[in-house]
Amino acid sequence: MANIVYIATSLDGFIADKDNKVDWLHDIPNPDGLDLGFGDFMARIDALVMGRNTLEIVLNFGIDWPYNKPVFVLSNTLTNVPAGLEDKVFLVNGPLPQVIKQLNDQGYNNLYIDGGKTIQGFLQQDLIDEMIITTIPVLLGGGISLFGELASPLKFKHAKAERLLDCLVQNTFLRQR
Repeated sequence: MANIVYIATSLDGFIADKDNKVDWLHDIPNPDGLDLGFGDFMARIDALVMGRNTLEIVLNFGIDWPYNKPVFVLSNTLTNVPAGLEDKVFLVNGPLPQVIKQLNDQGYNNLYIDGGKTIQGFLQQDLIDEMIITTIPVLLGGGISLFGELASPLKFKHAKAERLLDCLVQNTFLRQR
């Protein structure tokens, strides 16, 4: 069982700009349409856990629903999933360890954790086992930070670094317990 972060950040550690936009992620030319390992990553996971804000960003991409795995959205305010996604998106709430146990009990053992507040919440409770972080060579100067405050340091082991498209660096970190 693993809770895994797969995300891109700017050089200065932001996952969205000052306007909560992620357009800058698409500024890197990718002429061959490579998925940069995302397909292999998705094959490893059973489901996604994201926050309401991340769900809204995904819905505003203007594309078909991009996930073929169940998506569990952490929200204390949503009461219904968006129309047409009733068999793909499920609302969950409660303490994170309880949510994880419920998902694990349903057979969802390897979880993709996505979204700034969600990732920060999981890290604050030491519930992240692996992080795959792709660094985009841009300085945003502000926005939504990937990391937030922690009660105490969390140690990770650097497991892998890969250069992609001659300008991105994808690092994999494993939690040391």
